[in-house]
Amino acid sequence: MEAQLPVTVELQETQALISLKGSFTINSATELKSLLLECATSGKDLVFDLVEAVEIDVSTLQLLFAAAREAERAGLSISSRLSDAAAITARDAGFANFPRITQG
Repeated sequence: MEAQLPVTVELQETQALISLKGSFTINSATELKSLLLECATSGKDLVFDLVEAVEIDVSTLQLLFAAAREAERAGLSISSRLSDAAAITARDAGFANFPRITQG
């Protein structure tokens, strides 16, 4: 599945790998929200890969956090790999507990 955003979603047997590349701001929030909601309700563990995200804002982190929370409520696991830019934004915005962060 591929979105108009620079996002790819690879649905594997047990997980949904969601890769964000490039810039994500409030302008892409509506489209990203729909995509994340679909993934969060897929019944698959979520893997957020933001290693190639060069710009990410708080609205994007909020959407990712909300999707992770929904997946956790469904008993699914979540993991994240962040670029330096995404990790700095997450830390500065108070998202120190962003789902299972591995800085990539």
